[in-house]
Amino acid sequence: MEEMEISSWLTLDALKKKADVAETVGNLQTGHSMSVFCQIEDDYLELVYTDATANSLRRYEDKDEFEAAIEQRKEEDGEAAYDEDRDFDESEDEDKNDEDDLEPESEEDDY
Repeated sequence: MEEMEISSWLTLDALKKKADVAETVGNLQTGHSMSVFCQIEDDYLELVYTDATANSLRRYEDKDEFEAAIEQRKEEDGEAAYDEDRDFDESEDEDKNDEDDLEPESEEDDY
């Protein structure tokens, strides 16, 4: 594996546009880094976006090393499966129930 520091997310974005993306691990909205695993011609790359340290570009020698890196990153970042069928209205209903429980005290109680 070879690694190079990249100073700008724009550079990583330009590479990502030209690549075939295989996997994305992590999330910058919930964590401090995101790795985009992709391929450009015969090169297997990991584009590392981060808000905590320097961004980087990693190039892997072959597909086996590339796939091992994907699995390692998933273990490190704790891959969470996305449930497309999840009903988001359930959480909204729970919030409404919590608000109903918090009724303001009446002024009569102060006298």
